[in-house]
Amino acid sequence: MKILFILLCVIKLISGTPTPIVLWHGMGDTCCLSFSLGGIKVFLEKNIPGVYVNSLKVGNSSIEDLENGYFMNPNQQVEYVCGLLAADPQLKDGFNAIGFSQGSQFLRAVVQRCGHILPKIKNLISLGGQHQGVYGLPHCGALMHPTCDYIRQLLNYAAYENWVQNALVQATYWHDPLDDETYIHKSIFLSDINNEIMANKTYIQNLNNLDHLVLVKFDNDTIVQPRETEWFGYYEPGQSKKLLPLRETKIYTEDRLGLKKMDKEGKLILLSTVGDHLRFSDTWFIDNILKPYLLN
Repeated sequence: MKILFILLCVIKLISGTPTPIVLWHGMGDTCCLSFSLGGIKVFLEKNIPGVYVNSLKVGNSSIEDLENGYFMNPNQQVEYVCGLLAADPQLKDGFNAIGFSQGSQFLRAVVQRCGHILPKIKNLISLGGQHQGVYGLPHCGALMHPTCDYIRQLLNYAAYENWVQNALVQATYWHDPLDDETYIHKSIFLSDINNEIMANKTYIQNLNNLDHLVLVKFDNDTIVQPRETEWFGYYEPGQSKKLLPLRETKIYTEDRLGLKKMDKEGKLILLSTVGDHLRFSDTWFIDNILKPYLLN
């Protein structure tokens, strides 16, 4: 197996420069520090010789980047990143994209909103993304507990207040299944990119232009509630106990994003791995993500 992998890398080097990779980190994480996505960047560069990796920094420093993951309106973040990607000459021939946790739905928004004006986005890989939102916040990444508790209380009681939506990133993908109508009309981000207010044909076309949409669910995730959201599953509207798998949700049955079409064409890939949120082994990543989707 290792020999085959080395041969694939050699073939890729002979055939040309590897496809660049764009990374977007999750809540409580940063673009560039070695214990964060900086370490993932080094790992990819080691295992795909010659690859260009752009680990997105939203802001002027790693500290700003971390803070913006909590407090910068996602619509502004997506617009900012669209500009960064359009201006990056290393991406002119196309790229693959990997989102980590909330970075997954943010990168999906980039694809849907800007895909037609960006170079070809080949594969979008979502690692633990919250594509139908969340209804619970057990942990808050790097935040200390008092702040975490404050954020949790805001989300429980005031998630759809306009000032909370605009001040707290996590509120923009808070999805209360007990009040679906309020979520649909008050969410300033998620209900839009999920085409729940109106059908944006550009969103559908851009998403369907991907070679693959790879959704990774973490089977023992204790951070994302419900973990089925990582595969576009969610609670049946009106209650918070019964969970609908992807293919029984309206977003799929009504094909609001073209996911049913992608599924039939083999473009929608559902993967799972044991472990907590974003916990995976190097071997699993190489075998299930790197070899099939990044050596292209």
